[in-house]
Amino acid sequence: KNNIPVYCPALTDGSLGDMLFCHAVRNPGLIIDIVQDIRLINGEAIHASPRKTGVIILGGGLPKHHICNANMFRNGADYAVYINTAQEFDGSDSGAQPDEAVSWGKIKGSAKPVKVHCDATIAFPLLVAATFARRSHSANSTN
Repeated sequence: KNNIPVYCPALTDGSLGDMLFCHAVRNPGLIIDIVQDIRLINGEAIHASPRKTGVIILGGGLPKHHICNANMFRNGADYAVYINTAQEFDGSDSGAQPDEAVSWGKIKGSAKPVKVHCDATIAFPLLVAATFARRSHSANSTN
C-alpha cells in the first residue's frame, strides 16, 4: 500500500526457519530469496548517494549487522543511533559501541554516533514523541 520495502535476511533463523521448511514440504513452491534481500539492502545504501544516510538500531544482532554492513559500501553512515541494553563485555555485535562500526567504515569517522543504554521499547517511543512534539510546536508557532 505504501511501497515500503521489508527485508528479512535472517528469516530462516531459529524456529521460524523450521516452520518455513515444514510448510514448504507440504506446500511446494514457497521461494524465499535471502541473497536478493541482501542485494536490495546494500543497494538502498549504495544508491542513497549523494544523500546522507542514518541508522537507528533498535536492539541489535543480525539486523544491525546487515544495516551497518550496507552502509560500509558507501563509506559509512552519516548518522547513527543505537538503542539497546547490550554490553560490550560479552563480545556480541549488539553490545559493540559505535566506534567499532567507525573502525570498519560502517559509520563515517566524521559522524557523531550515539548509543542509548535503554530498552528500545521505552526509549524509541519517547524519541519519536519528542520529535513530533517539536515539529508540532514549530508549526504552531509559525501560524
